[in-house]
Amino acid sequence: MEIFQNLKTKISFVIPCYNSASILEKMVLELYKVIETLPDISSYEIILVNDASKDNTIEVIQKLCAGDVNIIGIDLTKNRGQHSAIMAGLSYSTGDFVFSIDDDGQMPVDSIPDMLEEIRKGHDVVCAHFIKRLSRSLFRRFGTWLNIKIRDALLEIPKGMYVTIFFVARRFVVDEILKYKNPYPYLTGLIFRVTDNIGNVETVQKKRVSGASGYTLKKLFSLWINGFTAFSIKPLRISTVLGLISSVTGIIVAIILIINKLIDPQYVAGWVSTIATTLIIGGIIMFMLGLVGEYIGRIYMSINESPQYVVRDVINGKKANDDSFQ
Repeated sequence: MEIFQNLKTKISFVIPCYNSASILEKMVLELYKVIETLPDISSYEIILVNDASKDNTIEVIQKLCAGDVNIIGIDLTKNRGQHSAIMAGLSYSTGDFVFSIDDDGQMPVDSIPDMLEEIRKGHDVVCAHFIKRLSRSLFRRFGTWLNIKIRDALLEIPKGMYVTIFFVARRFVVDEILKYKNPYPYLTGLIFRVTDNIGNVETVQKKRVSGASGYTLKKLFSLWINGFTAFSIKPLRISTVLGLISSVTGIIVAIILIINKLIDPQYVAGWVSTIATTLIIGGIIMFMLGLVGEYIGRIYMSINESPQYVVRDVINGKKANDDSFQ
């Protein structure tokens, strides 16, 4: 298979790692096997980002780095989420094409040649489209489906286009993504902020070998909120519409009450309907105030320059702000 004609290409693999000590070495071995099948690839680098794991992930990364100078280890001081860890890895990448791969061993790395072939056709980014996902509860599947539907609506993602954490991007796309310095990165929004020239490769997610997902309900909700407030003002526009609907509803109810009172002077408005209306309108107001507060809070954190991540140590690499790092 000819991937890049007459070109010597460097590829980077960014893997955010959280409590993945038991699977990391196997993942790297699988990557080695894939890399060996890629012609016209002059060099590679595997960037392992330890996202403040609670197990011995950093020790495994140190061992892998000692055995291969092409593996770069990045140790973060605090867990700020998978997307922040990916941003840290991207900032150290130097490849012409950069892959982002999850650390759970479920990513079908044998799809990498197909993704490179697809990006050769002219796409700026190519993402894996999982036509089948394994080892997910009904709750997680529903949550993922709901997240995708709302995300696609807010970010105006074209129908039939899929964006996942397993993707490959051209160098210029990565450089543009890295210009985002605010503390709430959301890869889907960042990719679509750069380009909509996105291709897909259909694949099947592998079964998890060990461990459990690092995404708790709290983290999933945080990611959900982050995606909807960081790159879209549609929620604020929705609040305006809901406020207008509530006002119109209130006016209609008031007119009905006045008419009933004129028709029947003895008419007494129901206590239940009054309380229900008050609770509905009050709930909408509180929800919208919380939404506005979320936006204001993010503005405040951005003004204070809260970091996306903080690097404790780099193995086999140089600090990203080092002039000699290329």
